[in-house]
Amino acid sequence: MTTTSDTKLSMKLLIDTKAEKVLFAEAEKDCVDFLFHILTLPAGTVIGLLKEKGMSGSWPNLYESVENLKDTYIQSNQCKDILLKPKSSVGISSVPFLLLKDVPTHEKTFYGCSNSSSHSTVSDDPSALCISCERSMSRKLIYVAPAVANGGVAATGGFVKDVVTYMVTDDLVVKPMSTISCISLLNKFNVRDVGVLEEEVVSFGMEEALELLKASLESKAVLTSVFMKRITAEK
Repeated sequence: MTTTSDTKLSMKLLIDTKAEKVLFAEAEKDCVDFLFHILTLPAGTVIGLLKEKGMSGSWPNLYESVENLKDTYIQSNQCKDILLKPKSSVGISSVPFLLLKDVPTHEKTFYGCSNSSSHSTVSDDPSALCISCERSMSRKLIYVAPAVANGGVAATGGFVKDVVTYMVTDDLVVKPMSTISCISLLNKFNVRDVGVLEEEVVSFGMEEALELLKASLESKAVLTSVFMKRITAEK
């Protein structure tokens, strides 16, 4: 999907109005891709995204220590951005939100011998030397994706397939949606009166995405902590 600062995702929450708690959400591929991408974020990126929101613990102090450290004390072959703005090795062109706000990524690039294409050595560093002729490995190689076999459908990006609706529980357990899963979850929370259940469709953008990221590090009730106050205020 094309992602801008105005991008909004949506998911349908099932709420226990008596307990004022989100039991689970029905989410499509884009929401699940966003949640799973959290796992690929380097620590420095997470702190950089959340430091204005008041992270607990001591990691923000480490981050600020690097920010405040004068270049005089940094090795000449190093850069503070390696720690403050580390690159994710996973491409996120199709993952909402987290490609915004200084979340750099890089695609792996490989190089071959600049002297001869018949030399089979490969490197990810163009300054490396070919073991066959000791010339630089500066010839950029082009990656070609394998063809889709037997009439299959090409991947559309992200992490999960767009073939089912997914269940996301309040503590961010993600699984394909099924009737059995829903019933099991209602039994787990001892819901006997379906009259207390209410569906609510919520949309969220960059601000809510950052709140979800922060809550995922601090809470076992992520969806409740992010969305319930908003839902109650709107009624």
